[in-house]
Amino acid sequence: MIRVVATGTFDILHPGHLYYLEESRNLGDELYVIVARDANVKHKPRPILPEDQRLRMVQALKPVDHALLGDLNDMFRPIAEIRPDIITLGFNQHFDEEHLRQKLRERGLDADVVRIPGYPGSLASSSKIVERILTNRGSPDPADGT
Repeated sequence: MIRVVATGTFDILHPGHLYYLEESRNLGDELYVIVARDANVKHKPRPILPEDQRLRMVQALKPVDHALLGDLNDMFRPIAEIRPDIITLGFNQHFDEEHLRQKLRERGLDADVVRIPGYPGSLASSSKIVERILTNRGSPDPADGT
């Protein structure tokens, strides 16, 4: 059985998230998803949705077999417990694959690291969705004739 781990913040779920998880699931037999803790999201604006809500949304997605929150202090702890064969990264995740492989080996973990390409769509990231909302906020809505 091939076990795959995907990780991410998963704030404001969108087609890019679903694509990433579907492609990750296609690489194996069982997909675990580690959802970033609110306190650990430091490389971008804090999530809009709290971690427990983001976890619940990810758990409800069809490609996901298991979802859990990441560890507050050690990002490798859940990976050591799951012992995946493959770890997938999204196209815009800030990890360097070779550095990650080295850190995994140092912990006795022999998982392959695979970067999933981006979803072909203009609104395939939470930040772009937020930007679109802010840009369009207050603009006349053609549907209501204003």
